[in-house]
Amino acid sequence: MQEESKIVTSKFKHTPVLLNEVIQAISQLPNEVLKKGPILDATIGGGGHAASILKIHPNVHLIGLDQDPIAISAASKSLDPFNSRIKIIKSNFADFVPKKRVSFILADLGVSSPQIDEAKRGFSFRLDGPLDMRMNPENGLKANELIEQMSENELADLIYKYGEERFSRRIARRIKQDISSKGPYKGTLSLAYAIAGCYPPKMRRRRIHPATKTFQALRIAINNELDVLKTFLNQSPNWLLPGGMIGVISFHSLEDRLVKTAFNIDERLERITRKPIIATDKENTINPRSRSAKFRLARRKDNQN
Repeated sequence: MQEESKIVTSKFKHTPVLLNEVIQAISQLPNEVLKKGPILDATIGGGGHAASILKIHPNVHLIGLDQDPIAISAASKSLDPFNSRIKIIKSNFADFVPKKRVSFILADLGVSSPQIDEAKRGFSFRLDGPLDMRMNPENGLKANELIEQMSENELADLIYKYGEERFSRRIARRIKQDISSKGPYKGTLSLAYAIAGCYPPKMRRRRIHPATKTFQALRIAINNELDVLKTFLNQSPNWLLPGGMIGVISFHSLEDRLVKTAFNIDERLERITRKPIIATDKENTINPRSRSAKFRLARRKDNQN
């Protein structure tokens, strides 16, 4: 297997979301298109989607991308049985430049369960860890550094814009006051506790944790997720063979809105899904992360060269 990561794998096990729906989408590709180019898994994670695709299609080759070196190492190990048909590259999908056109592109956006469940990555408000939140832990600004650098108004605007959080002003004020009086937060749990305290008491015990939207906003900002997605949506249709398809799985409204708009207005693409594909009740029970997943598909027009 060709690989560009030297990091030893950690405990990175990932249940792929909407797997049956992804497999079904690939089955819609004409054989002549599938034979001409590889499949691109733009967010390979632990390799869950990729392993099933390669198993079902024994003649297909696949390129896998990920910016997380831990995920790459895990995918390399789990996909070793298919090493003659897969190439894994450490890259953000917005920076990728393919050497040849591909038949299908899959992008499973957002943070994965293994990243959340690994406390030291700093994504979780249920497990205590450093305020990091970087998808690529090897470079970039950490969440605690961003929080300290921003003014109260800037932080409130960020939380509202990327988290759609109605209490953004109250939360930003509390965060900056805490840092001023007590120093930087020691970890994710202390930040989550402070955020929860900004909610009215009756709203603190709902199914969705009060810190969810603020943590989402910080993660999006740290990883520049929306700008990266915009770049990907603009570039990726050029990577497709005529008749090839692109499928994007998103997990919050900001992402889904960008994908929906791109698939609707891009003259290179023909929209396949008018409404997003969502998980079945059975999958939601087995894998709660799938509840917020939305899968949209588009096809590159045959008249596009």
